[in-house]
Amino acid sequence: MILVTVGMQLGFDRLIRAMDMITPELGMQVVAQTGKGDFQPRHMEAHNRLDPQAFETLASDARVLVSHAGIGTVLTAARVKRPIVLFPRRAALKEHRNDHQLATVSQLQGRAGIFVAMDEEQLPTQIEKALSMGEWSQEQSSSAQRLNDAVASFIDGAKS
Repeated sequence: MILVTVGMQLGFDRLIRAMDMITPELGMQVVAQTGKGDFQPRHMEAHNRLDPQAFETLASDARVLVSHAGIGTVLTAARVKRPIVLFPRRAALKEHRNDHQLATVSQLQGRAGIFVAMDEEQLPTQIEKALSMGEWSQEQSSSAQRLNDAVASFIDGAKS
């Protein structure tokens, strides 16, 4: 199964539409958290929102995550040891107010378990690369592990 997420603040119809188009070719279930978008997918299971527990379960069960370039999802992928394909929002396409997601992928591209698709044409190839990788584990410095733990603890505290 592949989990697609666009975050909770904005829709991201370009990503959802691109994933819906390639889903029949993937030969596996695709579940999407679509946020506040307008596009209604036909080929994948779609949810506007997923509660944190359901999202965590799906992320843990997924072979690959496909996401906007949100750092929270990158941290989730690392925590559940799943490869992630990042598809950044672009300000020029009115998908965000600035291009911070392009800056994010420029810093993360090439790291273990992180694949970047800059456009719809690159998406299938990057997903194939991620699927061929399987589960991954990246060595983290102790300070990176503490930061990851602190962010997870903060998020868990917000759920209560």
